[in-house]
Amino acid sequence: MNFLLTGVNHRSAPLEVRERFAIPEARLPEAIRRLAQYPGIEEALIVSTCNRVEFLTRTTNGTADLTGFLSEYFSAPPDEFRGYLYEYREMEAVRHIFRVAASLDSMVVGEPQILGQVKEAYAVARAVGTISSQLDTLLTRAFAVAKRVRSETTVGTSAVSVASVAVDLAKKIFGSLQGRTVFLVGAGKMSEIAARHLLAHGVGSLLIANRTPERAVQLAQKFHGQAVPFEQLYELAGKADIVITSTGAPHSLFCKEHVERFLHQRRNKPMFFIDIAVPRDVDPAVNDLDGIFVYDIDDLQAVVNANLADRTEEARRAEALIDEEVERFLARLQTADVVPTIVSLQEHLETIRQAEIDRVRGRLGSLSAEQEMAIEALSRGIINKIMHTPIVTLKSAAREGQGTTIIDVVRRLFNLRQQERMSAADAGSADSESKGAGAPE
Repeated sequence: MNFLLTGVNHRSAPLEVRERFAIPEARLPEAIRRLAQYPGIEEALIVSTCNRVEFLTRTTNGTADLTGFLSEYFSAPPDEFRGYLYEYREMEAVRHIFRVAASLDSMVVGEPQILGQVKEAYAVARAVGTISSQLDTLLTRAFAVAKRVRSETTVGTSAVSVASVAVDLAKKIFGSLQGRTVFLVGAGKMSEIAARHLLAHGVGSLLIANRTPERAVQLAQKFHGQAVPFEQLYELAGKADIVITSTGAPHSLFCKEHVERFLHQRRNKPMFFIDIAVPRDVDPAVNDLDGIFVYDIDDLQAVVNANLADRTEEARRAEALIDEEVERFLARLQTADVVPTIVSLQEHLETIRQAEIDRVRGRLGSLSAEQEMAIEALSRGIINKIMHTPIVTLKSAAREGQGTTIIDVVRRLFNLRQQERMSAADAGSADSESKGAGAPE
C-alpha cells in the first residue's frame, strides 16, 4: 500500500504559514509533476485550498522524504515549517483522506465545497498522469464514502461554507445588508457562493472585478451585478461598504496606503474587508486604521464554532461510518493482494486438466456430445473442489494480515513460481522468434 500524506491545515498552522504553502491553480499541474518525480514517489496528488495544502503519495517503500520535497519546492529550511506539518501513513492516510472528502476535517464541518476541491485535485493529477492504480482506488472510494456520509447522516444539512460564514459576519457587523454596496474581488467559486448569500440578504448593489474580465461579466449577469475592469479596482473599491476578496494573487492587493485613500473618499465612513484568500489579499496592517475592519480566514473560526454544537452528534455518526469504511477498504486491499495467486492457481490447474483430457482422449475413442459434456463437467468439478480450500484460506489469511505467508505457501505447494518462469521464458522465446522472422537478411 505505502500511502504517505503530509500537509498543513487550519488546525496545524496559522494563516501566515499556510499561505506560504498555497499553490495557485495555474501552478498545480507543474507542482504535482515535480512531486511525482521526487525520489521514492510512485503516485502523487496535491490538494490546495484556503484551509489546507496536502501532499498525498504512494511511495516505493514507504520512506519518501516529503519534508525534503517541501523544502526544495518552496525554498524554505525544514526547521521553519516542520513543527506545523502533520503526517499520516498507510491506513491513517486512508482515514484522513476519507474524513477530508466527507468534510469532517473542515473548518466548517459538513460544508460541501471540499469534496469538489478534492475531485478537482484528482482530475488534475489524472490529467498529468501522476495517479494510476492504488491512489485511483483510494480517491474513488473516498468520493463514495463522502456520498454515503452525506446521504446517511445530516452532517451536511444546513451546511455553511467559508463564504456564507463571511456573509453572516458582515450582517452582524452592519446589522443589515439592505442597501449596502458590496465589491467582490475575484470571480471564482468562493465569490459565486458569497454572491448568492449576499443577494439573499438584500444587498443594494454588487460590483465584481476579476483579472479575467469574461468571468466577472458571467457572474455579474448571473446575479444582476455590475462587472468592472480590474484596472479600476482602486478607483472603485472606495465606494463599497463591504469588500470580499478571494483571488489567487501571490501578494497583497490592498495595502495600508490604498485603504487610507478609500477612507478619505468615504469621509471616514466604516469599511469592512473579508479576506478569504490564501495567500491574503489584504495586508494585516490595514486593520490598524480607524474605521476599517478586516477579517481573514482564521478570524472566521469564531463564527464557525457557533454552528458546530448542532452537528456534534451527527459528526459522531459520520466518524463511525468512516471507521467502517476504512476497515472495508483495508479488507478490499488485502484481498486484492491474493488475487494474482488465485488466478495463477486456476490457470495452473486448468492446464493440468486440459493436458490430462488430451492424454486419454485417444484411448477413449469416438465420444458423443453428451459424453464430452460429462467429461468436461466431471473434470471441472474436481478442479473446483481442489481450488475451494486454497481460495478460502488465502482470502481469510489476507483479512487477518497473514496473506503474504499463505501466498508463499500456496505458490510453493503448487510450484507456481516455476510455472510463471516457464511461461515467461516461452513468451520471450516466441517474441524472439517473431522478431527474427521479420528481420531483414
